[in-house]
Amino acid sequence: MPQVLSTKEANLFRQVIRDYEEKRYRAGLKAAEQILKRNPKHGDTMSMKALIMNAQGKTEEAFNLAKEALKVDFKSHICWHVYGILYRTNKNFEEAIKAYKFALKLEPESQQIQRDLAILQVQTRDYEGYVQSRFAMLKARPQLRQNWTALAIAHHLEGNLQEAERILTTYEKSVSAVPAKTDFENSEALLYKNSIIAEQGETERALEHLEQECKKCLDRLAVMELRARYLAKLGRKEEAETAYRALIDRNPDHTDYYKRLVEVLDLTADDEAAQKAIFDEYSAKYPRSDAARRLPLDFLTGDEFRSAAKAYLTLMFNKGVPSTFANLKHLYSDSYKKETLPSLAEEYLQEVKNSNAEASSDSSKGEGAALFFLAQHYNYYMSRDLAKALEYVEKAIQLDPKSVDFQMTKARIYKHQGDIAKAAEAMDQARLLDTKDRYINTKAAKYQLRNNENEKALNTLGLFTRAETVGGPLADLIDMQAMWFLTEDGEAWQRRGNVALALKRYHTVFNIFDIWQEDQFDFHSFSLRKGQIRAYMDMIRWEDKLREHPFYFRAALDAVNLYLSMYDKPEGLNGANGNNANGDDAAEKKKAAKKAKKEAQKAEKEAAERAAKQNPNKAQKDKEEEVKKKDDDPNGVKLAETKDPLGDAMKFLEPLLQFSPKNIEGQIAGFEVYIRRKKYLLAAKCLKAAQVLDKDHPKVQELAATMQKTIGDVLESLPPKVQEVLKAEFA
Repeated sequence: MPQVLSTKEANLFRQVIRDYEEKRYRAGLKAAEQILKRNPKHGDTMSMKALIMNAQGKTEEAFNLAKEALKVDFKSHICWHVYGILYRTNKNFEEAIKAYKFALKLEPESQQIQRDLAILQVQTRDYEGYVQSRFAMLKARPQLRQNWTALAIAHHLEGNLQEAERILTTYEKSVSAVPAKTDFENSEALLYKNSIIAEQGETERALEHLEQECKKCLDRLAVMELRARYLAKLGRKEEAETAYRALIDRNPDHTDYYKRLVEVLDLTADDEAAQKAIFDEYSAKYPRSDAARRLPLDFLTGDEFRSAAKAYLTLMFNKGVPSTFANLKHLYSDSYKKETLPSLAEEYLQEVKNSNAEASSDSSKGEGAALFFLAQHYNYYMSRDLAKALEYVEKAIQLDPKSVDFQMTKARIYKHQGDIAKAAEAMDQARLLDTKDRYINTKAAKYQLRNNENEKALNTLGLFTRAETVGGPLADLIDMQAMWFLTEDGEAWQRRGNVALALKRYHTVFNIFDIWQEDQFDFHSFSLRKGQIRAYMDMIRWEDKLREHPFYFRAALDAVNLYLSMYDKPEGLNGANGNNANGDDAAEKKKAAKKAKKEAQKAEKEAAERAAKQNPNKAQKDKEEEVKKKDDDPNGVKLAETKDPLGDAMKFLEPLLQFSPKNIEGQIAGFEVYIRRKKYLLAAKCLKAAQVLDKDHPKVQELAATMQKTIGDVLESLPPKVQEVLKAEFA
């Protein structure tokens, strides 16, 4: 029989819940202990205590206490709800959903449990269950618009667009009062409904709905863009032209509007004069628009191109626009344009020298800008001549020795020459020219990492990290999810032979993507509460393809390749630092790694001391934060001591193959892992995918030979069905 609390204890129990919700864990724990002193078998209080302990990082103790609470009061919906929350925080979503459903059986009217269940269902992409949960929530509180919208979203995600539209229409008909013009939620709901109609392929009806129902929507730009798109799709060219011209008037630097305008005017690629007339019209109308001047360079040819390019370059050089080369380098796929642009820059320099005009006080304009352009031109991989590039950048630096852009380009030239040490030094000199610029600071740190100067790079970045962060610059960079740094740092440690720290960095990147996945939890309810429906749908679709991100691909590929080398040469790697286990060379490397580790710890300690001096009152708070954030393997030693490197590699490999199947490097890595794990069908699948992507790739041909040799040796020992498939593949 469950224990019953007195009125005073019931009030204290409510205080425990408030303390937990407001993250006052010590106070909550103290209040729970008071209740349990008199009622040691009160299941609900035991559950709340377990929840607080879990928030303090005592996961195992929390689970044990929650199980005890269930034994004491098996029919308490609070105990089952808390049990589900514990599983959810520990990412066991399947068990969490089971616990929530059991709690809901015991307390069917609980909106909190129903909401938690619904959020977990959409998080795990159980759309069928999500529809049922949202329908139950709508039945319980039909007066709330967000419940109707949430059910429509559930049907939309499940793929039932007609039902999603019907739900939204039903709510609109049920409302008698006219929504206010400033009603943001109504505006977003109307545009969301319009997107559902368009997604069904009913463009005509979508346009009609847009013009009738959405004309007063607050997002005017979205309405204008959708209308133009629908008109173009329906072939109503004249109206579409008017719509795109209105959009250009609104934003004359939006390149896509110009392209769409050319399309609806039915201008062919050969009709250069007609296309140019449009851009001339807008360059005259909006003299400050860059797009109207730059876009014609994409389609103009011959003398027309030369004339337009000369006018554009002259304007850009006179203004001293640093991004001029970046704006034009896509034209280098055309050999004529690639040769014309530098010759025009040379002509400009000659004209400047021949003119008697007074030199500009700003050396980044005029001659300096032209020299900078030529230095970038000869440094670019499609037109590379590094000797000339260095010559031009030196001339530019003579004009303006304090230009960060010129000095950065010089560093890039050294990098392309293969002199990484000199490049890192030059980039650091560029940084010293403007110590308040975060971009050049990160560039200098990146080059130092490429030169395997991990400690120096961390100190450089430490100039811009928060001094008060416990753990120093590295901890702050991890908090800020600086994945470019973690990947570069991992690769540098890998080159230096420190397997442990390299793996630690790659796993940190992996964990950041897990955090991004979990961050959805907050938005499932927030987006509905704020009416941000279209943005929410975009987020869901983006999250579904999260690990397509290049940052993930690069770190995952590095990790897989490192695990492969650990598997191939286990005797040649030391768990702590990845160095050769024998000989004087190994001792030297081990000594160097130990020194590097000490220097990194020293830098972090100095940063923590600086923070303590700046704000000594935060010392206690920092100690608590340090306990909470404590990492039991800060240097990756446990990761490097793995007994199953191929099994660990699979953690990185599976998402890599799932979300980036068209990247040949990923398929090659997949083959290498699977062939070693003796998963011959999966290895064959990766090989086949790689052959489709690039059958002439030298590595692909090498893998094919490896596969044939391996299969030839083991074919007879494989199951008959596997033999049959492999024989068919190699036939």
